[in-house]
This record gives sequence, structure tokens and C-alpha cells, in this order.
Amino acid sequence: MYVLSAIVVLTALGLLLGLALGIAGKYLKVEADPLIEKVEALMPGSQCGQCGFPGCRPAAEAVVSGSAPLTLCPPGGTSLVEQLAKLLGVEVDLSQTQDQEPMVARVSEETCTGCTRCFKVCPTDAIVGAPKQIHAVVADACIGCKKCVEVCPTECLQMHPIEVTLRNWRWPKPLVA
Repeated sequence: MYVLSAIVVLTALGLLLGLALGIAGKYLKVEADPLIEKVEALMPGSQCGQCGFPGCRPAAEAVVSGSAPLTLCPPGGTSLVEQLAKLLGVEVDLSQTQDQEPMVARVSEETCTGCTRCFKVCPTDAIVGAPKQIHAVVADACIGCKKCVEVCPTECLQMHPIEVTLRNWRWPKPLVA
């Protein structure tokens, strides 16, 4: 009898609290600026921090508020700057802006000690390995942020340009209409 009453009470409590959370979520919802959502959708979304912000969302907020330039995202390149300028209705001078050559990290197997510092800081988990074993970089996941190079104590990581071939060529991110 006690088990049955406990089941009924806990089920009723769960339903009531679930209903309360649903109602609270509907009425206490914080409306986000749709322009920030659109700007964030245009950005690469790798949360690399190359722009000086902790992620793409704070960078998008800074761009929309005008406290950061449209050219803040190195991985996005000039195509992102053009898309942001079109979306925000701003004129931008692209004569000083150049696309970075795509870079990828490579591990020198002779000097890698397997200290694990590099894959702890990689924002895209492009570095694989285990403690005290040689690490490797998944080239398709590497965004070239150089965070791994900065923390490597043996300097076994170097940045190399990605040679574009038919095997690794990717269609550029389409423009959002």
C-alpha cells in the first residue's frame, strides 16, 4: 500500500512541476535580438576565440552593437565580411582585408612527448591521442587557430598551409539569402 501511494504522489508531483516549468518557460522567456541570431548563423561557429571574444555569440553581439569591426573573424575571411556588411547595411572597405591562407597543425612525431596540453586547448577536438603517446591532428577538423602551437612545450606542432586538391576541396559556405 505504501509503495502504491508513493508512486501516485511522486507521479502527481512530477506532473505538477513539469506543468509549472512549462508555463514558466513560456511566460518568462527572454526574447533574443533576431539580428544577433542572423549574424551568429553567418559566423563559422567553431568558437575558436581568434577574434578576441570567447565564442561566436559574444562576437555577434559586439558586431551588432558596433563595438567590434566586421573584420573581426579571421576564419570567416572576406566572404563573411561581405555578408555581414550586406546584412547590417553597412559599407566596408575590403582593400585592407585579405583572406588568410588556410592552415592546419601538424605534429612532429620525433619531438612529441604526449603531454596532452595541445588537445586540452583545441576548441574543435582536432587533436587525438593519449597521455604519453604521440598525438595526431585531424586535418578536416583543424581550424588553424594556433592555440595548440602556443601551449606545446616541445614545439612539436607547426602550422602548415593546406594544399587544396580535388581530394580535400570543399564547397564554400553558401550565402544566406
